[in-house]
Amino acid sequence: MAYYVYILQSQRDKKFYTGYTKDLKKRLRLHYQGRVVSTKDREPLKLIYFEWGLNEKDAIHREKYLKTTYGKRYLRNRLRNYLTG
Repeated sequence: MAYYVYILQSQRDKKFYTGYTKDLKKRLRLHYQGRVVSTKDREPLKLIYFEWGLNEKDAIHREKYLKTTYGKRYLRNRLRNYLTG
């Protein structure tokens, strides 16, 4: 089974939301329908990045890392061209 770590960007405030799931399509649908409490007031949202792995613990660890200062720096470097237009 695959686990996904994903990054959404709010088109309203340009901030990121980081999460993990085992069903990315279903989770994104919930976000886009405004059925996720933590993102419903930040719509519209756009998927800008995701990774997948085979282990849930690894996905949880990666999600926590991407929420740290170092993880955010990694993402900004990884997505430099996208974020600067």
